[in-house]
Amino acid sequence: MRALISVSDKSGIVELARELVSLDVEIISTGGTYRMLKEAGVPAMEISELTGFPECLDGRVKTLHPAVHAGLLAIRSNPDHMKQLEELNIKPIDLVFVNLYPFKATILKEGVTREEAVENIDIGGPTMLRAAAKNYQDVAVVVDPGDYDKVLNELKEYKEVTLDTKFYLMQKVFMHTAAYDALIADYLRKERNDTSWPDSLTLTFEKIQEMRYGENPHQTAAFYGEIGRRKGSIRDAVQLNGKELSFNNINDTNGALELLKEFTEPTVVACKHGNPCGVGSADNIYDAWKKAYAADKVSIFGGIVVLNREVTLQIAKEMVDIFLEVVVAPSYEEEALKQLKTKKNVRVLQLADIDKPQDENAYDLKKVNGGLIVQTIDSKLLDEKDLQVVTDRSPTEKEMEDLLFAWRVVKFVKSNGIAIAKDKQTVGIGPGQVNRVWATRQAIDHAAELIGPDAAKGAVLASDAFFPFDDCVEAAHQAGITAIIQPGGSIRDADSIKKCNEYGIAMVFTGMRHFKH
Repeated sequence: MRALISVSDKSGIVELARELVSLDVEIISTGGTYRMLKEAGVPAMEISELTGFPECLDGRVKTLHPAVHAGLLAIRSNPDHMKQLEELNIKPIDLVFVNLYPFKATILKEGVTREEAVENIDIGGPTMLRAAAKNYQDVAVVVDPGDYDKVLNELKEYKEVTLDTKFYLMQKVFMHTAAYDALIADYLRKERNDTSWPDSLTLTFEKIQEMRYGENPHQTAAFYGEIGRRKGSIRDAVQLNGKELSFNNINDTNGALELLKEFTEPTVVACKHGNPCGVGSADNIYDAWKKAYAADKVSIFGGIVVLNREVTLQIAKEMVDIFLEVVVAPSYEEEALKQLKTKKNVRVLQLADIDKPQDENAYDLKKVNGGLIVQTIDSKLLDEKDLQVVTDRSPTEKEMEDLLFAWRVVKFVKSNGIAIAKDKQTVGIGPGQVNRVWATRQAIDHAAELIGPDAAKGAVLASDAFFPFDDCVEAAHQAGITAIIQPGGSIRDADSIKKCNEYGIAMVFTGMRHFKH
């Protein structure tokens, strides 16, 4: 039995080779792997001895030779194949241990050049892997060091690797090479700054964790991370306390974090089921926390809270008095962290780059039955130069400040979405209704129920899309709302503008909508 070993990740390779030699396996090796084995006293044949041809072109050509690939691809049960091997004086290769040039590690290095990246595109490795995997019934091919023991154990017990294991290893090879090639293609696409939509879309993600279940206990789930994206996402957070994050925890926390990134001043976002339920901004993080909590003391129960400043002991003491699923902040006072850890189930995460925005060229992916719909993320908020006051009365400076605050919030409220705000605090949010006036009335009702009957008086209202009728203005007036921000663009905009003028409500058009489905 012969094994070909050529690895960039050399962890455990000497131990593997010694075990193989003890099982009377002849070893063929290449480059740095060969030198390591020889230095460790493990007998091995250098690849050039097998091929009769020296490595050349700075090692770019080592294994691309019939003596290697015929030995891998010959079907042992095919008499013609075996006869040809004999005539060509080529021996079969039965085991392959290969992992590839570290392309991912290379492109993640600071300041890497295109030339460095291209030089770390493996050619011979994937070719050997694919050849061996295609002939899986005769060749066991290992790309993952985690499978070394599995193969060794079967060789010791059965004197061969079982067909079932070979088939399992084959699957891993093609998944690995597909991901490797997809990563290269993605890198080259970014290098060219290519924003066009390709005819075929191949993406690669790496598994971060398997989960106990998905949205519901009968669904299986896992969390996969993008490779090489900028920091500031939940995958970069360090968990300091609590149970493992669930599918819903990750989904809801992601939504809360994306809303938080719209703010630079001290801000706290409370989120439930992917929708904000309380948002507050202030001159200091404690006052922001008080605003976010006071906005909806009911819905925050079992919710997510994210903060863009350090969590103080004062905040932590108040947090432990309510049931929270997840808390995320850039840092924690030592005593604040101790306080939060008294609640063993609350998931406490530290995210150093919490304010770092998403890559504006990142994809937003949605699975539909039979396919995938893909778009760039909604990375813009508005162009302030395009703001248009369309009513007789312009917003006051204070109203404009609250309008822009509410507009940041409503961008992350599920459509149809309405956000009502006052003094940089949400006082009512209406998410996910099938018509806009219902969302408006829901936000108004929530303000009255959760804060008080006059909560909306003197407040402002933001709508994620245009008003199709003037009924939302009517409802806003009855609640005492004094200013509105919305995209505009309805064929009946004039009706809403007229109604605002009738009631003295200031209205601003953004020219940009923020549907979130």
